[in-house]
Amino acid sequence: MNLNQITIPSLDLTKSIPFYEKLGLKLIVESLPHYSRFECPNGNSIFSIHQAEELPKGEGIYVYFECKNLDEQVEKI
Repeated sequence: MNLNQITIPSLDLTKSIPFYEKLGLKLIVESLPHYSRFECPNGNSIFSIHQAEELPKGEGIYVYFECKNLDEQVEKI
């Protein structure tokens, strides 16, 4: 099985897009202000963001990215 796509909400895609690009995701669809899609640097998974009026309440959404040089990535962001 291959994970195809994860989509999360955002209040402001113009702020979210640069954040995820700094994580190393490649922007492949930019349909502002409503939607953006990224390719993950490894594998075949797609990560996307859609505009929302408000974020989920409660536990929300958990998405985990794995990288080899965590400290370097945090500094870069």
